Amino acid sequence: MDPFARKVNEALEHHCGIAPAGPLLVAVSGGADSVALLRALLATGRHIEAAHCNFHLRGEESDRDQRFTERLCDENGVRLHTVEFDTRAEASRHSESLEMAARRLRYEWFDHLLNTQALEAVAVAHHADDNAETLLLHLIRGTGWRGLAGMGWRRGRIVRPMLGTTHEEAVGYLRRCGQPYVTDSSNLVPDVKRNRLRLEIMPRLRELNPSVVDTLAITAARMAEAGLLMDSAVAAARSRVCRPAGDGLDIDIAALRAEVAVPTLLHEWLAPYGFTTAQTDAVTAHLDGPSGARYAAPGWLLVRDRRTLRLRPAPHGFEPFSLDRDGTYDLPGGRRLSRTTLTREALGAIPRDAATACLDADRAGDLTCRPVQRGDRFHPYGMKGSKLVSDYLTDRKRSLTDKAQACVVCSGDAIAWLVGERPDQRFSLTAATTRVIVVRIENREE
Repeated sequence: MDPFARKVNEALEHHCGIAPAGPLLVAVSGGADSVALLRALLATGRHIEAAHCNFHLRGEESDRDQRFTERLCDENGVRLHTVEFDTRAEASRHSESLEMAARRLRYEWFDHLLNTQALEAVAVAHHADDNAETLLLHLIRGTGWRGLAGMGWRRGRIVRPMLGTTHEEAVGYLRRCGQPYVTDSSNLVPDVKRNRLRLEIMPRLRELNPSVVDTLAITAARMAEAGLLMDSAVAAARSRVCRPAGDGLDIDIAALRAEVAVPTLLHEWLAPYGFTTAQTDAVTAHLDGPSGARYAAPGWLLVRDRRTLRLRPAPHGFEPFSLDRDGTYDLPGGRRLSRTTLTREALGAIPRDAATACLDADRAGDLTCRPVQRGDRFHPYGMKGSKLVSDYLTDRKRSLTDKAQACVVCSGDAIAWLVGERPDQRFSLTAATTRVIVVRIENREE
């Protein structure tokens, strides 16, 4: 086996925790890195399937990449899943950058594939150069220890077995294999921060330190280890200072003052609830201030009384309402729902993004929208059986803020869609569907 392929497969097992026989989805763009990843993983004979996203951002070049990937997988006997996105429309709809929209769509689709296919994880082709660039971008923008730890070998069901290799090694491997690949011309233009860093700044840093990528990788690994100590210290301080209060938290101010690094502790405790660094710094600055100071995050409220900082869920802010007609409906937090009724023929391809639910109109009947309630249960599309909404959101590693703002579209007492997540299997489209209700969640335009 080629040394590059051996290195990648050993990392997959030892660093990413994937067993030698574990079936795997590989993200393949057609570029050198992802093609090298696919070829390296195929060298072991494990079951591999590939996934390719066409974001339609580069005209004919995007279609060229898809055709190349289709040929590559066909030649190697790999089952290929493809999807096409109108990324510009999605970015506009969600008030996101193109980069953020493409990333969201990509990982939502990967998640869908992992939930509907017998696959253990998705392997992506991030390598040591990408990790170095990520660390530097975080440093330039301002970051804490997590940003300096760079990318990890594994995050949930996303694995990065090439983090111990470089782009140059990947290209060398393909050269030895006689394997062609495509080049994304947009990567050659310094018009976005990462490209400028890669094309202009990294070469200068290599002049100062030819091993800068290795040096930054070592730094990231050390920061990740330091982060384990940090997490332990933060948890220990929390046990001394905080106590649960229902779904919220009470923070003893006197005990907090006795700790070191108070701003950092407050940030670590409150950021998962959606509070910003500026807010936690303000809380720290006013620990000796008058009672009654209030700080709001989406779905949460922090109130200071004489001795305690009290964190509580904020009121949901809306009563259940009917979705009986096509149109738009405002939600708290700058969001809104839109409903459209179409014939099955007019719908065409079924949208697969998490922001859209397509429901069988005849089975759904009259719809309502309400906040999530304790004990809510639904049948997630693509999964077996029913699941508590709270467990589903926890399994998906949704933030406390996301959980506090979660809402559902219901047909009678049955949940038809956990908004922004997944529709209920009982209301999904079938071959017999003639009419479709399309419901979308989106940000309201400013």
